[in-house]
Amino acid sequence: MLTTHPFDDDKLREECGVFGIHGAESAAAVVALGLHALQHRGQEAAGITAFDGKEFHTHRAMGHVAGNFDRDDIMRQLAGSSAIGHVRYSTTGETALRNVQPLFADLATGGFAVAHNGNISNATALRKILVRRGSIFQSTSDTEVIIHLVATSNYRTLLDRFIDALKQVEGAYSLICLTAEGMIGCRDPLGIRPLVIGKLGNAHILASETVALDVVGAEFVRSVEPGELVIIREGELTSHHPFAERPARPCIFEYVYFSRPDSIVDGTSVYSVRKAIGAELARENPVEADLVIPVPDSGTPAAIGYAQESGIPFELGIIRSHYVGRTFIQPGDKVRHLGVKLKHNANRALIAGKRIVLIDDSIVRGTTSLKIVQMMRDAGAAEVHMRIASPPTSHSCFYGVDTPERAKLLAAQMTVGQMANFINADSLSFLTIDGLYRALGEAKRADDCPQYCDACFTGDYPTTLTDFDENSLEDQFSLLAERVV
Repeated sequence: MLTTHPFDDDKLREECGVFGIHGAESAAAVVALGLHALQHRGQEAAGITAFDGKEFHTHRAMGHVAGNFDRDDIMRQLAGSSAIGHVRYSTTGETALRNVQPLFADLATGGFAVAHNGNISNATALRKILVRRGSIFQSTSDTEVIIHLVATSNYRTLLDRFIDALKQVEGAYSLICLTAEGMIGCRDPLGIRPLVIGKLGNAHILASETVALDVVGAEFVRSVEPGELVIIREGELTSHHPFAERPARPCIFEYVYFSRPDSIVDGTSVYSVRKAIGAELARENPVEADLVIPVPDSGTPAAIGYAQESGIPFELGIIRSHYVGRTFIQPGDKVRHLGVKLKHNANRALIAGKRIVLIDDSIVRGTTSLKIVQMMRDAGAAEVHMRIASPPTSHSCFYGVDTPERAKLLAAQMTVGQMANFINADSLSFLTIDGLYRALGEAKRADDCPQYCDACFTGDYPTTLTDFDENSLEDQFSLLAERVV
C-alpha cells in the first residue's frame, strides 16, 4: 500500500471518501479528479460507477486513483453524465476486490449503486436476519446490508425503500447513491461523517470534503445537514428530513487529523482549528525550549499555533521525502529502521544541542512517537518534549475509522508518565478535552449533551452499538476483521 504519511502504520485512518456528480459531461473524469483530492481518506482501492442514460458502467481496482483512472481505455468505458466514486481503506480484514465500492445491484426498481463513508454498528445483526430471509451476500462489507434492506423493503418507491432501510441501521454513514432516475445523498441523523454539496455549472456534486470541490473547480454550496436526504434529478436538488431531529454529533477527529487542512468542515476551516489547537496546547502545556518542530505533515498547523502562542521559534527539524511510498527494503529490524530514515530524516544541523518541542496530532500505539523521539536524540537534541494536539486516544472507534483494539491503544494501557517513559521523551503532554472544544469555538465540552462525537477520547459513544455490546465482546474484533467501509 502506498501511503501519504510515512509513519502511517501508527495513525488512525479515516476509511473512505466519496464523490458524485450529476448532470455533467464526462462525469467519470470529474469524479476521478475529485477522488484524487480525497486520496488521503483511503489509499487501498478506488472505484467509479457511471450511468449513460441506459446502462451502468463500473470499474473498481486495488491501489490509488492514479494508475487506475488515468487510462483512456478505462475512462472511455465509464460513459455518462452522472457518476459516483469511492476511495477506501480496509480494516484489519481482507483487502479484496469484492469489497471495493461503489457496490452495485439490479433491484426491482432498477440499477442501484452506493458509495458509503462510515460504519453500520448493527450490520452483523441485520445480516443474520437478512440471510435467514434468503439474502445472498457477495461481500463482507457492511454497506451491502443497506442494499439488501432496500431490496427487501415492502415499500413501493425507491425513495421510501431507501428511507425504510436507513431507519433500520445504526451507526455512522454518509452515502451517495446512483440510480437511473438521479443521485441521492444522505448523512446519518447525528452527522458523524461529513458530506458537502457543490455546483459545477449546472451540475450538482456531493463529496466528503470541500477540497474535492476546489480541485474540480466547483462552487461550495453547503454541507448536507445531519439526518438530511437530498435527491438530485433533472438538474434540481430537493431536500428531505425523514428522521426525528437529534442534537448533531459530528466527528471531532475530522478537525484533528482526518480532513485535509484546506477543507471546510461544517462551516469551519480545518487549518484554522488546527492552529487554534496548537495555541491551546501551548497555554495548557508550556515548556522551556529552543525550537518547536512539527511531525510531518499532520502536526504542522498545530506546531505553527504552538510556536506563535509560546513565542518559541518554529522550525522544520524533520524533513520528509515526498518520493517514497511503500518501503521497498526487505523486512528485518536493522533494514526496517533504514527504511524509516528513507522517509523521514532529522535536520541535524538545526537540532544538535537544542531543547525541542515535538508536535504531533495523536498517539495511537506509540510506535511512531518512539521512533521520532529517538531520531531527535540521535541528531543530538539536548531535550525532547512531546506535545500532542488532541486528548489521549483511549477508546476504539466503531463509526468508520480503522482503530486498533483497545488493548493496543497506548493511552488505554498507560498513564501519561508511563507513556513518556515508553517513548523516551523528557516530557509528554496532551491537549485536554475542554481545550479541544475551545479550539473549536466552544466554551467547553457539554458533558450532558456533547457537541461532537469524541468517543475515541472519552468512550462516550453517541449511538447504540448492537454488534459490540458486552455480550459480544469476544466477537468484536473478528467482526472488525470483516468490516469494510
